[in-house]
Amino acid sequence: TEEEANNNAYMTDSGSMEWNLEINKVLAFDAGYATSKAIRNTNIFEMFWHAEGIKTKYSGFVIFDDEKYIVREEDSYGYADKNWGSDFTSPWLWISSCNLYSNKYNKQLNKSAIEFGGGKPKIAGIPLNGKIIGCIFYESEYLDFNFSKFWKRCKTNFSFIEDKGMAIWNVNASNNKYIIEIELTCETKDMLLINYEAPNGKKRHNHLLNGGTGTGSLKIYDRKHKLVDDISFYNTGCEYGIYDE
Repeated sequence: TEEEANNNAYMTDSGSMEWNLEINKVLAFDAGYATSKAIRNTNIFEMFWHAEGIKTKYSGFVIFDDEKYIVREEDSYGYADKNWGSDFTSPWLWISSCNLYSNKYNKQLNKSAIEFGGGKPKIAGIPLNGKIIGCIFYESEYLDFNFSKFWKRCKTNFSFIEDKGMAIWNVNASNNKYIIEIELTCETKDMLLINYEAPNGKKRHNHLLNGGTGTGSLKIYDRKHKLVDDISFYNTGCEYGIYDE
């Protein structure tokens, strides 16, 4: 109710929501040793992340404020993941899309997805600046960009700005086989300001933008800088935020 929503302790808007959805997780991103049982048991990371469904097909319905929406697998570009731990990373970057189109080959890439996340993970309280991990499923090939897999010579860097009502991400990454360039934009008017309190009881993210309508471009090169593919992607889950100091 409006009255309940005025109580800041609820951290919510007023309204109602009901859903009945089937979830079909098609592709997953495994962060590697960082989410292995041995590492989880140590709680050495402040934040753990596992993306079980970077390409997920949903079907069913959602009723939002008494309006019913039908969800169909054939035009569902869904996502499913899990975060857990004691605190969130800052900065916090997330990019995810499974609606990809090859401009080079003029076709929809039905077995593909983009996934990147991170920002400044902490290991045993020590921050690792500018560290993101991710992958690209490029039809039958898996392109892994995980700094912890040193034998793959993975490197990543990113930037983010808000300008004239637009949120803009840039990610560059490389491994021992490929170089990629990602540019993503999303109108801030279409994004939410996520209201999260960390499991440790602190609320430090007060400008955490989250959207699902981002559009972007992905260029994949081999190590000789020959263009492998020029890809456009849509319906992108996108997030960015930095803690208040």
